[in-house]
Amino acid sequence: MPKFSLPEATTPPPPSRPPRAPERRHNGAWKVAYADFVTALMALFIVFWMMNSGDRMKASGAGCFGDPRGSTRNPGAGPSGSGEGFEVQRDNVGDVRRQIEQALHGMPEFARLRDNVQFSVAGEGLRIDLLETEQGMFFVSGSPAPTHAGEGLLAVLAAEIGRLPNGLVIEGHTDSRPYRNAGPTSGYSNWELAADRANSARRLLNAKGLHTGQVIEVRGFAEQRPFNPKDPSDPRNRRVSVVVKFP
Repeated sequence: MPKFSLPEATTPPPPSRPPRAPERRHNGAWKVAYADFVTALMALFIVFWMMNSGDRMKASGAGCFGDPRGSTRNPGAGPSGSGEGFEVQRDNVGDVRRQIEQALHGMPEFARLRDNVQFSVAGEGLRIDLLETEQGMFFVSGSPAPTHAGEGLLAVLAAEIGRLPNGLVIEGHTDSRPYRNAGPTSGYSNWELAADRANSARRLLNAKGLHTGQVIEVRGFAEQRPFNPKDPSDPRNRRVSVVVKFP
C-alpha cells in the first residue's frame, strides 16, 4: 500500500507586539516652583509677625532690612560698647527700660538692691536713680568711692547703655546734712561730694562699656533737688542719677 507522508509541523510565528511607547521622564521644575512658594509663604508670615510685634522689634527689623551689613548706625542689634543699637526715643523707651531691668535681674544680689533702683521717664530721657541707704548702698557713706554692689550694678548698666547711640547725663545728689567744717568758701561740702560721685560713676561706666563720647554732661546738685522734698534728710536724697537722653 502506498505510504502517505504528512506535511512537517511548522511553529507559528510569535504574535507581534505593539511598539512600546517611549518612557516619560519627569523633570524637577515642580520642585523649584514649590520651593519658591514655600519661601514666599514664610516671608509673608514674618511680615505679619513683625507687624504685630512691639516697637523695639519693629525698629530692629527695619534696621536689618535697611542696613543688613551693619555698616551704619541704623537701629539693630549692635555689640556692647559700639553704640550700634536702636536709638532710644519716646515711643520705644518702655522697651529699653524692660531690657535694662531684665539685665539687672540677672545680677545675683539684685533682689537686695531692686527697691533702691528707680526708673522713670522725664522730659529729657529715661532716668535711672540709684538711691542710697543710711549705711551706703552704692557708695561708701560720705565718700565718692563705690561699694562692691555699686560697681556691679554700674557695670551692668554700662553694658546695656553702651549698646545705645543716645547721649548720657550723670547727676550726683546729696541730702541736706552738711559736712563738718564745710562752708561756702572752704572745706569739703555736699557740692564736692555730689560732683565727685557723679564723676566716679562716669569713670566706672566708661571703663565697663560706654562708647567714646557717650557721656555729654556731668552734674552736681548737692541737696538742691531732693528725691523726697518732704524730708530733706532722707538718705534716698543721696543718689546718683543716670539719664539716657532722648535725641
